[in-house]
Amino acid sequence: MVVLKAAAASLGRCLFGALAKPSQRRRWPPVRGCSLTASSSRFVLSRVHPMWQEPLAIPGGDRQSPINITMRKSIYDPHLQPLSIRYDPRTCQQIWNNGYSFLVEFDDTTDKSTLRGGPLEDQYRLCQFHFHWGESNAWGSEHTVDRCLYPAELHLVHWNSEKYSLFEEAVMEENGLAVIGIFLKVGKRHDGLQKLVDALPAIRHKDSVVEFTRFDPGCLLPSNTDNYWTYAGSLTTPPLTEAVTWIIMKQHIEVSHDQLAVFRSLLFTSAEEEAQKSMVNNFRCQQPLRGRTVRSSFSPFLHEDVSSEAAGR
Repeated sequence: MVVLKAAAASLGRCLFGALAKPSQRRRWPPVRGCSLTASSSRFVLSRVHPMWQEPLAIPGGDRQSPINITMRKSIYDPHLQPLSIRYDPRTCQQIWNNGYSFLVEFDDTTDKSTLRGGPLEDQYRLCQFHFHWGESNAWGSEHTVDRCLYPAELHLVHWNSEKYSLFEEAVMEENGLAVIGIFLKVGKRHDGLQKLVDALPAIRHKDSVVEFTRFDPGCLLPSNTDNYWTYAGSLTTPPLTEAVTWIIMKQHIEVSHDQLAVFRSLLFTSAEEEAQKSMVNNFRCQQPLRGRTVRSSFSPFLHEDVSSEAAGR
């Protein structure tokens, strides 16, 4: 048990930095292998990030992410309320290339940047956001809608500050995290994103960190945040804990091809490594739904099918 917790904490540093001791209240279930056979994307393993090319022991359970969302199988829940999202640009602190993606990190010691409402019973603090993207505009998102892929996906990661005292505790616990997922579609230049894009060359290599302040992540939200899907899932990077309430926005945001090209100019590797590897295809393959319900805040029969929208990107 101690070995499992130590391994999970070590793997978790890939995404979240040095984790504190996990809570002693949670007992880890048996581990099982990470299945790559459920992927709906068009890749062979040789094109996927090395993290996923070897068997990986993950906590046992039936709530792994990401998943495919089938529009007409999602269940409309009229009790899902609008989200209350309040972000303070003054909490933005730095950008970090962790060798898998880049993280924009926030001061989460106070309730200045918060998420509540929707499927959530408690208030959650924004900890960081990051993206997943492909080597071309034809793929890159982790979640899909009716099997349709987007070129990139944004994840805004929040932790339950009412039940837990630290992010490092919440990441190991039931209902510890809430992640907003937003699809990116190639189109017009995103003015709000450009400040971030301009800062990325400074963190081209793994382990690079630069100060990044006064950025409002609210500018990355779609204009309509009332329509979303929600389901119980997991982190999509180690330690893959099933602590996440996922909130996937129906409406995408548009970014330019040139802006995504800057994402792809980043490197998985440090400056000291001889072989440099482009940071692309940094997503996890899709996982089985295993009987979970995907709820929607809107009726799928009264809205335009997003699959045709994605296909026309």
